Parts: sequence; C-alpha cells; structure tokens
Amino acid sequence: MEYIVPIVILGLLGLWGVLIYNKLVYNRNLVEEGWSGIETQLKRRSNLIPNLVEAVKGYVGHEKGVLEKVTEARSRTGQASSPAERGKLEGMLGQALANVFAVAEAYPELKANENFMNLHEQLSSLEDEIQMARRYYNGTVRNLNVLIESFPSNLIAGSFGFVQAEFFEIENEADRAVPQVSFS
Repeated sequence: MEYIVPIVILGLLGLWGVLIYNKLVYNRNLVEEGWSGIETQLKRRSNLIPNLVEAVKGYVGHEKGVLEKVTEARSRTGQASSPAERGKLEGMLGQALANVFAVAEAYPELKANENFMNLHEQLSSLEDEIQMARRYYNGTVRNLNVLIESFPSNLIAGSFGFVQAEFFEIENEADRAVPQVSFS
C-alpha cells in the first residue's frame, strides 16, 4: 500500500510529460504547416513576375532599371535561409513591384492593356493571401514560443530540444509610415 502513492505520482508526472511533449509537437507542426502556406503563396507570386515583366517590357523600354530590379529581387528571394531573411528579401521584392506599378502610371496604353490589368489584379489578390498566410504562421509561431518559454512546459521543451521559431515579417518602411491626413 505504501508503494501505490509514489507509483501513482510517478504515473501522473509521466502522463503530464507526455501531454506537454505532444502539445509541443502539435504546435511545431502547425508552425511548419504555416510556413508551407507562406512559401506556396510566395512561389505563386514569384511565378507571376516574369509574366508581368514581359507585359511591361514592351511599353517601358527605357525604364529597364526598374524591371532589372524586380528580376534581381525575385532571384534573391530563393536564397533566404530563415524566415527573417526571407521577409527582408520579400520586402525588397515588394518595393520593386511597387516601382513597376508606379512607372506604369505614366503609360496609359500599358494601364489599359488587358494582360497587364489581369496580372496586376492577380498580384493584388496574392498579396492579400500572403498577408493571411503570414498572420496564420506568426500566430502559430507565437503559440509555440509561448509554450517553449512557459513553466513547466519549458522543462520538457528544453529536454527534447524544442527551439523557438522565427516570425515572418516583411520589412517595408512604407507600411509603417503614418498616413498624412489633410482636410484643407
């Protein structure tokens, strides 16, 4: 009878450890799933860029520097080794794309081109999907990181080598700027 209490306590501690371990694994898998969603959307955007460059090329021949920056930024995004680095490179690509659309404003024939309009619409839609995927991923990263840092789950996380995940943030100063409102 005197051995039953320690055995029950050890059994409950073991069950507790297994439950926390499984919760850590579950959250890590959600982070991986979220990252996969982001990569899918970024790949779709990357695949549209050559079509956009070709559609614009015929109209803005003397604006080659803008198109070269888009092509260069697109090729660099595949070289990222972490979500933070990928976010920085994707931000640069976003800026390059914004420059293409700004240049397109000066060419009414290009803006009226059905192919260009279709590509612009697809890229705008993809940007929304990238934002949704990013929010989902960052939410799963937050949940995993809180679990890894919180007591007592941090004991299990440290014992089994769980590490914090990186957030995916696109660095774009224009997104952080406060809009100027004037009523005059």
